[in-house]
Amino acid sequence: MSTFWSLWIIVLTVTNLVLLLWLLLVNRRREVKGPDTGETKTTGHEYDGIEEYDNPLPRWWFYGFLASFVFTAFYLYAYPGLGNWKGAKWDEYQDSWTSVNELRYDQQQAEELYQQTYGAFGKMPITELANKPDAMRIAQTLFMDNCALCHGADAGGNPGFPSLVDKDWLYGGTPEKILETITHGRKAAMPAWGSLIGEESVANVAEYVLGLSGAEHDKTKAELGQKVFSANCVACHGADGKGNQQMGAPNLTDNIWLYGKKPEEIRYTIRQGRNGVMPAQIENLKADKIHLLAAYVYSLSLE
Repeated sequence: MSTFWSLWIIVLTVTNLVLLLWLLLVNRRREVKGPDTGETKTTGHEYDGIEEYDNPLPRWWFYGFLASFVFTAFYLYAYPGLGNWKGAKWDEYQDSWTSVNELRYDQQQAEELYQQTYGAFGKMPITELANKPDAMRIAQTLFMDNCALCHGADAGGNPGFPSLVDKDWLYGGTPEKILETITHGRKAAMPAWGSLIGEESVANVAEYVLGLSGAEHDKTKAELGQKVFSANCVACHGADGKGNQQMGAPNLTDNIWLYGKKPEEIRYTIRQGRNGVMPAQIENLKADKIHLLAAYVYSLSLE
C-alpha cells in the first residue's frame, strides 16, 4: 500500500475514534434534572402517554464503552489495522500477525498433535496395534466416521456390504490384505448369467448353490444345476464351491451370504450379476489412519 493511502486510512480511523469518544463524553455531561424545577427532563417524544426520559447512560454502560476504546488501542497495536502498520511481533508466528501466519502456526500445531497419535501408531505392526486398547479407541472413531455407513456401527455388515466380524473374507483376512483392501478398494465382478444359460438353468444353479451351504433345496434341480455350475462357475468359485480370495469370489459352502440367502435373492444374483464397490480410501485418509483402520478391522477377527 502506498504512503498516501496508508496515511489516509490512519487519519480516517483515528478521527472516527476521537469523534466517537468525544460524543460519548459530551453526552455523559448532560444534566438529569431540570435547572429550576428539579423535574426529570424528557426528550419531548411521547407515544400513547409514554414519555422518553433524557437520562445519561448508566455508569456500567458508560465504563463499558470506555473499556472498548482501551481494547481498540491495544488491538490496533497488536494487529494490522492502521495502514501499513503490521502490528506487534508474535513469537508463535515468528513475525507479525497475518491470517496466513496464523494458518501455518495452526497447521504446525495440528501436525505435532497428529504425530503424537496417528504418527506413532503408524509405525507399529498391525498385529501389535490390534491389541492396544488406546489405539483401538481412536480407530473405532475412524471406523464410525468413514466405514459404519456401509458396514454398520457394529461392523456386522448390510446387504451388499460384508460383515467384518464373521471371519469370512472375500479378499483375505491377513493384515496385509486388509490394508490393501482399505487403501486401494475393491470392485466385484460377478457376471450376469441369465442371458447365457437361460432362466431354467438359473433356477437349477440356485438350488445347487443352496445345497452347497446345507440349506433346504430341490435335489432334482440341484443335480441339473451342478452340471451348469461345473461348466460356468468353477473358474471363480472352485470345483468345491469354496471360492477364490485372489479373485474375490465368495465361498458358497459356509452359509454366509452377501446379498441374501433366499432362493429368489440367489437367483437374482446369478441372473443379473453383482458389481459391488469398496471405495479406495487412499484419496480420503492419510496412510497412518488407514494403517490404524486396518488394525481395527483385523482386531474384529480376533474377538
